[in-house]
Amino acid sequence: MRRSLFQKLVWGVLLLAAVELLLLNLSIVGLDAALVQRLRWRMGIATLAMVLAGVGCALLISQGLRHRIARLRIFVEGLVSGPAQTPPPESPDELGALSGALGRVAAQVNDLVDKVRLEGARRDAILTGMVEGVLAVDKELRVTFCNAAFATAFGVHGPVPPGLPVLRLVRDPDFLEMLRTVVSSGESLKRRMHLTGADGRSFEVQAAPLAGVTSSGAMAILHDITDLERLERVRKDFVANVSHELRTPLTAIRGYAETLLDGALDDSEHRRRFVEIIQSHAIRLNNIASDLLTLSELESGRPPVAPGKLSVLSTLEAAMRTVESEAAMRKVSLAWGTVEDLLVMGNKIKLEQAFVNLLDNAVKFNRGGGEVWVEASRLPGGKVAIGIADSGIGIPSEDLPRIFERFYRVDKARSREVGGTGLGLSIVKHVIEQMQGSVSVVSQLNKGTKFTIVLPEA
Repeated sequence: MRRSLFQKLVWGVLLLAAVELLLLNLSIVGLDAALVQRLRWRMGIATLAMVLAGVGCALLISQGLRHRIARLRIFVEGLVSGPAQTPPPESPDELGALSGALGRVAAQVNDLVDKVRLEGARRDAILTGMVEGVLAVDKELRVTFCNAAFATAFGVHGPVPPGLPVLRLVRDPDFLEMLRTVVSSGESLKRRMHLTGADGRSFEVQAAPLAGVTSSGAMAILHDITDLERLERVRKDFVANVSHELRTPLTAIRGYAETLLDGALDDSEHRRRFVEIIQSHAIRLNNIASDLLTLSELESGRPPVAPGKLSVLSTLEAAMRTVESEAAMRKVSLAWGTVEDLLVMGNKIKLEQAFVNLLDNAVKFNRGGGEVWVEASRLPGGKVAIGIADSGIGIPSEDLPRIFERFYRVDKARSREVGGTGLGLSIVKHVIEQMQGSVSVVSQLNKGTKFTIVLPEA
């Protein structure tokens, strides 16, 4: 049982008194009995007085020491956990030296604590603001840290409480097994995963062990590569489509050229037709190259030519004149709806090219005796709507989301028959978006298609 300082001093005084009495008793051995009695009485009174004085001094000394020690204890306990404390004043004794040493140590401890807190705040700010998802777990796979990007990827809104089992946050068995492997083996892992519960998105997951003095765990960083994978698929599809589109006319040109060289030059009945076929495929190659260059320019990110005010009516008239001969040949009539003479900001050549591409498709994918009509009107909010509609074969609903992709064709056989490159609608989309506008489509099979372009009014 721990004794107080006062108790120790009292026991010390009593012990001294007992020793004093013992020594006095030994010193009066052999004296007269009456004298011994008087001496013992006086010795008892003196001892009692000494004991009382000693206890009083012990009480005063212990109270002072207890107060100073209590202040030192409060000061030490408040170094880290509590508010900043003022060190007790120094005095010329041992406790004063101890107080001064604690004051100097406290300044160093406070400086280290401030640095640790600052670094912790910086780390939390960096991890919280990262676009990549960050998750830290302990050896029992309980969450110790989870930033907003990770929680949002799995449909969790709001902070994730520490101590939550990872299984309640991520239910992907491959991801959980990856964390267990990292925790148990202490080795870093890197994998590509389609994580369950993340809306089918793809991630590159990097997991590394976290080793501490008393515990261990793992940290996982999720980098969303869904868009990269989509772009890679688009690139592969683009290369495959370009190769196919170029191979078809090149094969025809080579075949007919070889036929002519093998003796068909002397065949007056067929040689002209063979040369016309070669010419048509050469024109098709030129159209593909021209559309690819146009699309490359639009996607290059280079700043466009300074826009100017354009008349929607005059631009539509120029585009209609361009497709008049094709429409007459296919017996498709061109009609005008309500077209207001409105102004938009943009590049006249590119906007006219977009109108020509839409009108050309409306003519080519129409039926004999069909109709193509255009209209333009003002919308609320300073917008202009231009509509180009036809009474043609229409587009199946399952193909509508993909018609603006490069080389995507709804009816591949008919597209090649009419000489399309598969790039026209992609060019339209890029041109209109470059002018801060949008393009949409509505279509019904065997009833027709309508494209609507919305542009800011000048």
